[in-house]
Amino acid sequence: MEDIEAIAVLQDPVRRRLYEYVAAQRREVGRNEAAEAVGVGRTLAAHHLDRLAEAGLLESGSRRLTGRSGPGAGRPAKVYTRARVERSVSLPARDYRTAAELLAEAAERSGADTALHQAARQRGEALRGAAPPCASLEHAAELLAARGYEPRVEDGADGAAAAVRMHNCPFHAVAESFPPLVCGMNLALLEGLLGDGAVRARMDARPGMCCVVVEHR
Repeated sequence: MEDIEAIAVLQDPVRRRLYEYVAAQRREVGRNEAAEAVGVGRTLAAHHLDRLAEAGLLESGSRRLTGRSGPGAGRPAKVYTRARVERSVSLPARDYRTAAELLAEAAERSGADTALHQAARQRGEALRGAAPPCASLEHAAELLAARGYEPRVEDGADGAAAAVRMHNCPFHAVAESFPPLVCGMNLALLEGLLGDGAVRARMDARPGMCCVVVEHR
């Protein structure tokens, strides 16, 4: 019921926009910034942000946004970030996570990694369908966003797009328990989804991000 109640908090359109903005920033966001971003007053934004924190969807803290310290630096301001906890709702109750963990454990014990990765690549190809292989990092970001990876295009030293980093792993819960197996599956899935075009997916695990990066070939 806690997950249902938490997700129900997002029914309010202003509250949902505030949550989506804070979640997309991947850093602490102050009340003024959030209010300006969604086009509401600071007082209203503060109310909704605190409600999101009470529901466990955001985490709140305080720090000085001026970057200064000591006398004259001003009072610390309240800031918000997306909560680390995962929320899901299934009616009636379902437990797909346990099933996924059992299947991953069985695959790991039986040495079925190769078969799993082949199946994952084929699934990625099926998801791409008749579309041609991905031709650019921007196109890759669109495909990844549609699958919940929360991609960000990063620029290189010359200012041109250099890579796509993903700030969410849709398989995070199972990947924590079976990292080599699930991360390999994820890589194979994305290889099939992107195809053998102008970009490629490769392993490059970083804290707080998906284990795969997409870059030019």
